[in-house]
Amino acid sequence: ADIPVIPDLEEVQEEDLAMQVAAPPSVQVNRVMTYHDLDKDLMKFAAFQTLDGEVDLKLLTKVLAPEHELREDDVTWDWDHLFTEVSSELVTEWELGQSERED
Repeated sequence: ADIPVIPDLEEVQEEDLAMQVAAPPSVQVNRVMTYHDLDKDLMKFAAFQTLDGEVDLKLLTKVLAPEHELREDDVTWDWDHLFTEVSSELVTEWELGQSERED
């Protein structure tokens, strides 16, 4: 009596999934930490100065460069200009090497 029966297509109502939209996940974000906050936390807490409890990062954290020293202006590269500049530097180095060998 409990034999499963395959329903006829007429009995199954087609769901229009194209018009249904899933609800977005809700994530509660309090505050995003800034680079300044992360830098302060890195120097303040010893937990950040070891990796996996085995690798000591204290030496690395002492010599990290601040963000303002790492920022560079965006410069567009022109292939012809770059190729000419590198080529001239290589020729200059080659000529200096040749003159040193002759001396």
